[in-house]
Amino acid sequence: MRVVLQRVSHASVTIEGEKVSDIGQGLLLLVGIEAADTAEDIEWLCAKIVKLRVFADEAGIMNLSIQDIDGDIIVVSQFTLHALTKKGNRPSYIKAARPEVAIPLYEAFVAKLQSDLVKPVQTGRFGADMKVLLLNDGPVTIIFDTKNKE
Repeated sequence: MRVVLQRVSHASVTIEGEKVSDIGQGLLLLVGIEAADTAEDIEWLCAKIVKLRVFADEAGIMNLSIQDIDGDIIVVSQFTLHALTKKGNRPSYIKAARPEVAIPLYEAFVAKLQSDLVKPVQTGRFGADMKVLLLNDGPVTIIFDTKNKE
């Protein structure tokens, strides 16, 4: 799994003109799933994300987690995170999981994140044409790839 985590002042997802998710201070997670991903990848990622200290404490130091600030999260599926661009000018998405594999993993990721965060997590809609609006705070952007855990 690949996740691009962005600390945001606010973020929203709109599908066909309807705003389906909207948060204030928190995290926007763009999630790419490949066929080789497992429940172990989900466990590792969720533990890292909810404990990641990327929010400023009273001294202005990034020392607080999403849990510490009671922030919100939006999770957006994004198969393009697995784009292969070595050959030619059109990206290949052959590493991205097919929907029948990706959807259950995506749903398990969201459920585990909600469980670890102990609050609801907002989402986009898997496979939809989404308009994602965000104000990146910092900017803080961190990339996770479960194939590079060590």
